[in-house]
Amino acid sequence: MRLENKATLVSTSVATVLVVMKLTIAIISGSVAVLASAIDSLLDVSVSIFNFFVLQNSQKKPDSKFNHGRGKFEALAAVIEGTVIGMSALFVLYQAIVKIIHFKHTTHLDESMIIMIISTIATGLLVMFLVAVANKTHNMVIRADATHYKTDFISNIGVLIALYIMHLTHISLVDPIVGILIAAYMIYSAIPVIDEGVKMLLDASLEEDELQKIKSLLDNSHEFNTYHFLRTRKAGQDIFISAHLVFDMNTTLFDAHSVSDKIEIKLHNLFPNNNVHTTIHLDPYDDSELYDA
Repeated sequence: MRLENKATLVSTSVATVLVVMKLTIAIISGSVAVLASAIDSLLDVSVSIFNFFVLQNSQKKPDSKFNHGRGKFEALAAVIEGTVIGMSALFVLYQAIVKIIHFKHTTHLDESMIIMIISTIATGLLVMFLVAVANKTHNMVIRADATHYKTDFISNIGVLIALYIMHLTHISLVDPIVGILIAAYMIYSAIPVIDEGVKMLLDASLEEDELQKIKSLLDNSHEFNTYHFLRTRKAGQDIFISAHLVFDMNTTLFDAHSVSDKIEIKLHNLFPNNNVHTTIHLDPYDDSELYDA
């Protein structure tokens, strides 16, 4: 089993335990802040399970139906996960407003604080693990999962602060206010996750730093005259690069093809953690003006 799949199983197991703990204390105490954290953890479980099956499918090899593989399943999962985070934030916001309107005291503060301390430590360790896996694999699904659990970690800290303030001051209004702040942070965190997934689904080009690496490689290659129609896109772990290389008219097809092979190898080496797919078109002259780029 690949590291990405193991990571989703670990996150699912941890989130399941946290859901049971948080929901129990949220029902007993009536805390909106704890309920917000419990809902977030409940979503973590469903999303992590979903991510496991997404990774299982995205890693399948290209076939007659999906000629370019299923890498975009990862982008789809990121969009869904970001949307789930946003929707859960709106629910938390609604619950906080209801509590402000229909005021109700929060009880069992000591028990709630103990549960949230355990939850915060467990979530913090999980975030460190997922970030390490994401940095090693460059997997969008794991990166989105890590982002999701980061929001959970931050919300846990916010809940702890709220519970402690209520413990000292007995001002229950702190609870829904912190719930609103957590909801706002969840929405803020969901935006870049959705944005990255949508860009991949729409075949956006690689990030500027990655694009510059490709351009620098081509600009510093002296075995052809110039290049044009450079296009890039990404689908999960797969990177697709296409370009036209311009040679002299007296260059043989054999020599041009040999140069193309060298360029393809160098492009693969630029992204050792990805599956790089290259399409090099060999031009005997610059025909860029004959076509729309």
